[in-house]
Amino acid sequence: MQKDKPFSQACENNKAPILEKLVELFKQPGTILEIGTGTGQHAVHFAAHLPHVVWQPTDHPQNAQLSRPWIDDAHLTNINPPIALEVLNGDWSSLPAIDGAFSANTAHIMAWEEVQAMFRGLAEALPKGAIFCLYGPFSYGGRHTSENNVRFDLSLRTQAPHMGIRDMEDLEALGEATGLKLEKDFGMPANNRLLVWRKS
Repeated sequence: MQKDKPFSQACENNKAPILEKLVELFKQPGTILEIGTGTGQHAVHFAAHLPHVVWQPTDHPQNAQLSRPWIDDAHLTNINPPIALEVLNGDWSSLPAIDGAFSANTAHIMAWEEVQAMFRGLAEALPKGAIFCLYGPFSYGGRHTSENNVRFDLSLRTQAPHMGIRDMEDLEALGEATGLKLEKDFGMPANNRLLVWRKS
């Protein structure tokens, strides 16, 4: 057991409610690509409870190995080693074949150009009918869903102008443009949502 593993309290808090949905969404065997694996807490938790899938962690090249302590300690045979993926300029064609995708708390951290690149990349990488699950806070018609999200959005934009909670109108337009259709929008704890996009 490695000491001083990276730790995200948010991952610890939301892993159980997210898994409740993923159990229903990722029923078939296959490889699931995770974009923005971070500490690896999600990867380990989901892979442990979805033994029929192979979990493929990825993250920005600067953070790609951050998840290794959690993954190595888990000793799970259905998690692949993490791969470095730069969504904007990376080589999506070099990724292994995938059957679904998942990403949590990335869209509000990425620049909008990176969000667009993520959708384009997944639209190419996913087979027809496959789903992409995107978790995080989102606004609707320019309105935030809670006062906490108003404050969170302001704090993000104060940290860096490129960050901020994304609006569903923009995301749905992006999905339509890239061949990813919004199929489900689940309410989640702490003012978050789980969006399910299907490759058309």
